[in-house]
Amino acid sequence: MKQKPLLQRLLLLFAFFNIYFIWGSTYLAVAFGLKGFPPFILVGLRYFIAGIVLLAYCIVKGEKFPPQKLLLKQVLSGILMLVGGTGMIAWAEQYISSGQAAILVATEPLWFLVLDRKNWTVYFSNKYILAGLLIGFSGIFLFLKADHLQVNHSAIGLIATFVVLLSAVWWVLGSLLINNSKGESSVMMNSSMQLLPAAVLCGLIALFTGEISSFSFVNVGGQAWLGLLFLIVFGSFAAYLSFVWLISQRPLALISTHTYVNPVVAVFLGWLLANEHLVKGQILGLVIILIGIVLVNVPEYRKTA
Repeated sequence: MKQKPLLQRLLLLFAFFNIYFIWGSTYLAVAFGLKGFPPFILVGLRYFIAGIVLLAYCIVKGEKFPPQKLLLKQVLSGILMLVGGTGMIAWAEQYISSGQAAILVATEPLWFLVLDRKNWTVYFSNKYILAGLLIGFSGIFLFLKADHLQVNHSAIGLIATFVVLLSAVWWVLGSLLINNSKGESSVMMNSSMQLLPAAVLCGLIALFTGEISSFSFVNVGGQAWLGLLFLIVFGSFAAYLSFVWLISQRPLALISTHTYVNPVVAVFLGWLLANEHLVKGQILGLVIILIGIVLVNVPEYRKTA
């Protein structure tokens, strides 16, 4: 009789490990993948393989496709989140470090409040949320003004920095689009309907930007293959499925703490394994951004206390 609670606790620990550390490590996995794959070929392969596996599983189980209205939402949200979001981050990591990208992506909760217009009355009447927004965006400003960006920064690096910020916006817009639009389909079916169109669009982008014409699998080294494999197995399966399972097990306020941990993990792994460094101004920006995110979540924490 005591085995079930123990198993449940172990599963919870494993799931939180995945969304804390696996998601945080995917930024470095992208950096490794880019050592052999162009960005849109890298993410396109990741989405295609993961999407095919999920769709095949759903078909074997006899699941039906979502109705047309919901299917279109899944397709559009997949393009926004996976191409405009993750795909553009992969492009940007050619010019900025994985740690820098992770810090900028950590601003997603702040963008969510700004873009979720129907709840503005609730958000902007709360002192914690207002303070969190002001502090969080101050952290972004400090990060952008850090010594590294002033002294050693190139024009393309600055563009890449703003592209990552914009990718966080695209991810939030895609998330808002499918909010409460699950329908009768399973999470796996909906995910495959997001992944496969995103893979097709990434392929088209790779075609028109010349990635495909200049690419050869022969030139892909071991690190790049391991990066792609990690992104598929751990990023697209383990971490995401853990997140979906945790939603039914624990309060969202607790689950959302991965937002604080992911950039710290990414920065540490980038320093440990890829010789990436941040200057004091960027670290200060990270700390201030995280303080802002904590504050905007205070109302939710109080609900679940």
